[in-house]
Amino acid sequence: MSGKGQMRLGAFFNPTGHHVASWRHPRAQADAGINFQHYLEITRTAERGKFDMVFLADNLGVRHAHMEALSRSAQYIANFEPLTLLSALATHTSHIGLVATASTSYNEPFHVARKFASLDHLSGGRAGWNLVTSGQDNEALNFSRDKHYEHGERYDRAREFARVVIGLWDSWDDDAFVRDKATGQFFQPDKLHNLNHRGEHFSVLGALNIPRSPQGRPVIVQAGGSDDMIAVAAEFAEVIFCAPLTLQAAQSFYATLKGRLAAHGRAPDAVKIMPGLSCVIGRTDAEAEENYEYLNALVHPIVAREILSMSLGNVDLTPYPFDGPLPEDLPRSNASQSIFQQVTDMARREKLSIRQVAMRVAGARAKAVIRGSPQTIADYMEEWFRNDGCDGFNIMPPFLPGGLDDFVELVIPELQRRGLFRTEYEGRTLRENLGLRRPASRHAKPAVPDPAPARPRAASGGC
Repeated sequence: MSGKGQMRLGAFFNPTGHHVASWRHPRAQADAGINFQHYLEITRTAERGKFDMVFLADNLGVRHAHMEALSRSAQYIANFEPLTLLSALATHTSHIGLVATASTSYNEPFHVARKFASLDHLSGGRAGWNLVTSGQDNEALNFSRDKHYEHGERYDRAREFARVVIGLWDSWDDDAFVRDKATGQFFQPDKLHNLNHRGEHFSVLGALNIPRSPQGRPVIVQAGGSDDMIAVAAEFAEVIFCAPLTLQAAQSFYATLKGRLAAHGRAPDAVKIMPGLSCVIGRTDAEAEENYEYLNALVHPIVAREILSMSLGNVDLTPYPFDGPLPEDLPRSNASQSIFQQVTDMARREKLSIRQVAMRVAGARAKAVIRGSPQTIADYMEEWFRNDGCDGFNIMPPFLPGGLDDFVELVIPELQRRGLFRTEYEGRTLRENLGLRRPASRHAKPAVPDPAPARPRAASGGC
């Protein structure tokens, strides 16, 4: 086994699954977005499989799209607010991490700090915050803005936002609350710290009105791969969800991000890099291929084109022939730059038509898709893990609950047999299971070493 130890696994829950036609699959829950029992079932399945965490993305409004396509899609149309959902799931689980998205574009740092600290207390130390910037103009219109923040501005805001949140999480020393009924002392005044932050985007006094959380602070997760995102991630992130489509691209991203950590005084293992991976599983490769073809047969072409359009930053593809090539001169939008580049590079490298690209992207929304037997999938995962392409994977079941059931029942045992994945949780908190240290508060006083014992004095006189 390499010095990296075992791989980390997240379970990314898009309500009905990550394939664009997932809701139509007979083993999917069509009303998943508002079905708590569905989420409870799949979270317990992930915990039974010893996953490190479950992860919920989020959207701040019904996305704007071609209505005929939109009305045929279940993805990010109607779903629970993720922190509310994870708080409920925390009471029914014991080990698995609970990670949710909260945008720095349309939240205030105090709100985010308080909510995730609360989730960390409710779960006994299993909370994680997926730090993202919003990229869709329709979200801006729900928050009294005519247009979205520009790409660079929203990352400047995110950087300051993260610093404020982390500072608020250190508002109280770990032992501030004595709650001594005999003396009447509830907390020790010298262990309360106001933040007093004044910056370009935020002015926050503090302190946060909840004690320091069990993990010291919730785990900070980031998703994406742009240069701006990498700059923020190198400073703050502890888990990265990314979307390289080849091992070579994964290795390049892995080396780049790990190489940036030293500038912030961080060790390479302080960040776990976990590419998205959607697995279509069969007991044999042939069965998996049949399952994959069946899934794709459920995709309406209009929906596939719309998903491709969204992945490229809401580029209008309707003027172009569906069976013609992806145009060379597509305009870049204010959305994800890394996904745009990966999709257009793939289309040109493989000489794909718009239809072919659309069907490929629609399957997992521009993340890697593999189909095969448990052995084939484990081979793929092992190659990436052992060759510095990742520290693990963010598993994106194509349909839920069935796709997750298949992964836990078929692929997890194969990974365990190879010594690549745990058979039992190492700890109770998300940090413990990820192998991340518990951060000390910025206000903690350096430990004073015990004085060295006095050296014995030589006796006077001869023997």
